[in-house]
Amino acid sequence: MAFHPQNSQRSVMAEINMIPFIDVMLVLLIIFIIAAPLLTHAVKVDLPRADSVPASMKPDTIQLGIKADGVLLWNGEAITETEMAARMRTAAALTPPPELHIQADAATPYEALARVMASASRLGLEKIGFVSRPENAAQP
Repeated sequence: MAFHPQNSQRSVMAEINMIPFIDVMLVLLIIFIIAAPLLTHAVKVDLPRADSVPASMKPDTIQLGIKADGVLLWNGEAITETEMAARMRTAAALTPPPELHIQADAATPYEALARVMASASRLGLEKIGFVSRPENAAQP
């Protein structure tokens, strides 16, 4: 507490007493230092060793090309829409089902693309991706 000469006017003390705040913070710091090692729940278990490689079953990919004139290409082979539906049905039955990568010409009508995507989804191929060429890539 500061002693000031007695004036007729009492001034209000505008300083914050930081000592209680520092005391509380030091107590909290000590509590956290003590409690931190107790929060790690480690149980030592002697696990057996095995020489094996985890099996990673990566699904196959199907490259489906759609040309501007409506020609469908299944992994580079020209097919009809009925053949495409039969192949999609067969591919969807595989475990895990393959991913369908659609490569469409820039001038391909949206209707043809929507029809292929709808039939793929209806027949069970749910992982569908679009393949595009980066802007700075050369034209084939």
